[in-house]
Amino acid sequence: MPKVNFSLPDGSKKEINVKVNTSIKDALSKASPELVTSTVAVKIGGYLTDLSQPLKDNCSLEPILMSSAEGLEILRHSASHVMAQAVGELFPGTKFAIGPAIETGFYYDFEIPKKLTPEDLEKIEKKMKEIVKKDLPFERLEMSREDAIDIMEKEGEKYKVELLKEITDETVTLYRQGSFVDLCRGPHVPGTSYIKAFKLLSLAGAYWRGDEKREMLQRIYGTAFPSDAELKDYLYKLEEAEKRDHRRLGRDLDLFSIHHEDAGPGLVYYHPKGAMLKSIIEDFLKAEHLKRGYEFVSIPHIAKIDLFKASGHTEYYREYMYFMEVDDREYVVKPMNCPGHILIYNRKIRSYRDLPIRYFELGTVYRHEKSGVLHGLLRVRGFTQDDAHIFCTPTQLQDEINKVIDFAFDMMKVFGFDYEIDLSTRPEEYVGSEENWDHATSALKRALEARKETYKIDEGAGIFYGPKIDIKLKDAIGRLWQGPTIQVDFNLPERFDLSYVAEDGTKKRPVMIHRVVLGSLERFIGALIEHFAGAFPVWLSPIQVSVLPIADRHLDHSKKITEKLKAKNLRVALDERREKINLKIREAELQKIPYMLIIGDKEVESKTISLRSRSKGDLGKKSLEEFVTEIKKEIDKKTA
Repeated sequence: MPKVNFSLPDGSKKEINVKVNTSIKDALSKASPELVTSTVAVKIGGYLTDLSQPLKDNCSLEPILMSSAEGLEILRHSASHVMAQAVGELFPGTKFAIGPAIETGFYYDFEIPKKLTPEDLEKIEKKMKEIVKKDLPFERLEMSREDAIDIMEKEGEKYKVELLKEITDETVTLYRQGSFVDLCRGPHVPGTSYIKAFKLLSLAGAYWRGDEKREMLQRIYGTAFPSDAELKDYLYKLEEAEKRDHRRLGRDLDLFSIHHEDAGPGLVYYHPKGAMLKSIIEDFLKAEHLKRGYEFVSIPHIAKIDLFKASGHTEYYREYMYFMEVDDREYVVKPMNCPGHILIYNRKIRSYRDLPIRYFELGTVYRHEKSGVLHGLLRVRGFTQDDAHIFCTPTQLQDEINKVIDFAFDMMKVFGFDYEIDLSTRPEEYVGSEENWDHATSALKRALEARKETYKIDEGAGIFYGPKIDIKLKDAIGRLWQGPTIQVDFNLPERFDLSYVAEDGTKKRPVMIHRVVLGSLERFIGALIEHFAGAFPVWLSPIQVSVLPIADRHLDHSKKITEKLKAKNLRVALDERREKINLKIREAELQKIPYMLIIGDKEVESKTISLRSRSKGDLGKKSLEEFVTEIKKEIDKKTA
């Protein structure tokens, strides 16, 4: 009689005896009845296993809850199978490709005899609900690869046959629920009734295996959650994210454009208001760096390939680089600023008294991102980084890391972001010794632990020359965006033979810190637009005040007010159009301008303004001086 040890989610352990061939689900029901409905699979020896599998030997099991990351993936993968069954029943002749779980849900690719419409998604959802109600079990079928090929060939499933012929294992698994059979490793939820809260979201085209020379398939995206409340919350955030989409707001607020056909994809053109927003952020960054002891540098946009061979970029980063030939020599459009900053450091002998040296540049770089991943400002081919490189002694390293973390956190506070932290460790391909990597990783860990910061390890996600701290910005609706990074590098100083003269007169190797406190300004601005839904705080708003004369006779007075405000360094727009005042107010609000000054007969006569706020509405009459004092205080506070 097998003995089964359960490691339960509350940390307790329970041992039970079961008969041979008892299912894992029945054993779990005996060990912890309350867990059965919330558990979708178990781990045995680190491997995920279906609850339907029989127990033959002594073993230790770890229940996988539906609410866990692994459980959610299993739930969503199972939902994709239910969706595929529904599509097959509704549209005879459908051929099935692949249907994985993804970070936000699931999708399935189909070859369907008809072009699907959004109305078809409603029909598919209805059919899925019928399948869920039947509580069809997910049956795991193990068989030889040849038998599986035979089954799929008889069903005319050419995509499955192609996949099976590439599998080298002699034994494969299929899963069946009802009449639907699919090639799949599993595991799956025990039955379709576990899939209660789901929604089909959208349609898209997808080439088979991502190859534009292959068949164009129809892809259906959906999502699933353990509960209706979680699904409802996700759909709300999805709707809110659509309203905040920086590409739409960038167009509506006239901030930027990307000219795919005329200039090329992934290259951003800032319009006057967008350029103003970028300039405000850059000026703020420059002032903050000067306060913290950084020196400004500026380097060219191209360099001979030798520089990037020395740094290792041509070996580890080549697919993202642009190359050109000048005077029969190969040049590179810079993908990184660090080799240029190293050249500036290395131009003369340095003393320990000179260190730390902190070079800062708003450096524009260019990277050959694939066209399929380009996304507005968030993923581009040309972008500016608030890039700095710190050269310090090993004994200064910990203090410099701490200062950079403080700097990054100060920036998050000013711009109104919460955050999460990852510590990214050595990737499979890297330069330098393991000893240096361990030293660098330990320094970053100590800095986070000394501050009692919560972080998670992102195994293998470091840059090829060093580990890094990644600070993810959390926006107003809980989404995470790549933000500040802090990288410790013992390797480039070695590759470029950097040195300083130590106190004892010997030459020593400096340590290098690569860091950004906002990251790519393009990505940061995209995140900022979505975080504030385009309604920037006053200090960041490209236009802070709109002056709105009610009629032509109020225009001269409005012009004087506009000039007075500009003299106080406020960013002001005067609406001179012969339009009704309600239309002017409405359009100023749509442009998300923080304050509107309405000027009519009473305001001209009393030398006052009627003040309106985009968020609070009518604020009544004020003197111009009073308004200037109040807005200046708000700007100086830099409230987000």
